Amino acid sequence: MSAKKQTVPFQGTKEQEADLLKVIAEHKDEKGSLMPILQKAQDIYGYLPIEVQTIISNETGLPLEKIYGVATFYSQFSLSPKGKYQISVCLGTACYVKGSGDIYNKLMEKLGIVGGECTPDGRFSLDACRCVGACGLAPVMMINGEVYGRLTVDDIDDILAKYE
Repeated sequence: MSAKKQTVPFQGTKEQEADLLKVIAEHKDEKGSLMPILQKAQDIYGYLPIEVQTIISNETGLPLEKIYGVATFYSQFSLSPKGKYQISVCLGTACYVKGSGDIYNKLMEKLGIVGGECTPDGRFSLDACRCVGACGLAPVMMINGEVYGRLTVDDIDDILAKYE
């Protein structure tokens, strides 16, 4: 079962936009300025939605498709907001063979999102990761850095309830 694609409305503030415009003005004439501009933009907004990419394109004169290409190529950038509670499920070999794929699927079903997305209320975001170094506790997931190990699909409801 595939979760329906969820979108979280862009909620940038005038203060954030002013900060972004200042960063762009400081860097736009430098060679190789796109990476530092994108990094600062992500620091300001927490992610790089199309609205932010468009501002960068308009202010720097760089084509939007180039900005999007860089933002999607590097794993340090996110096009989706992160939730208040960031869930990361380990899909490394040790966790996967012990059922982390089922846990990941259950979370997608339960939250109504797919990996890389955020719930519409901004509470949870879900991502997969590779090996958190807790293979002895496989399968493992983390919520904001708190590790949950030796999981079963039946544990998910109780764990999520702690963050409701």
